[in-house]
Amino acid sequence: MFYLGDIKMATRLRKVRRQRGSRTHGWGQMAQHRHSGSRGGTGMAGMHKHKWSYTVKYAPDHFGHNIFRPPNRTLTRRWINIGDLATMAEASKSGETLDLGSLGFDKLLGQGSLSKALSLKIPRASESAVEKIKAAGGSIALEKPSTQAETNSETKTSKREKNKEAPATAKI
Repeated sequence: MFYLGDIKMATRLRKVRRQRGSRTHGWGQMAQHRHSGSRGGTGMAGMHKHKWSYTVKYAPDHFGHNIFRPPNRTLTRRWINIGDLATMAEASKSGETLDLGSLGFDKLLGQGSLSKALSLKIPRASESAVEKIKAAGGSIALEKPSTQAETNSETKTSKREKNKEAPATAKI
């Protein structure tokens, strides 16, 4: 059975069954309502012309350029200021190195002041932060985390070296 809203309609009574054998199925002369001309062209044809209202409603970002995204950008998801290090320094023992990278911090910023000499380990730090730590008598070790681009370049160079070392074989 075919359901048309709340009305049950037998399959044998459907319009498609009635028009079997009809060449055009009620759409006038040959090939009307059949090919791409009836839908205004194939694909996205007419987006700037006769399908402009569709473009405005359903595809407003279709035209124009994409936003530039640098390939090797460094995201700073979590940072800490020098002024916030005082509470962390109290918790740690004197002479111990604070590993801020393992605590989840990406960068050290230079806001605030530091009265105690600290030795820190962090992936990145601003210039003012490094100056303030050295002025207080402390030390900072900047360790870059390995990025995807660096690992790709290392594998490329190692492959080149392996190819140079391999003996050249003549192909017949």
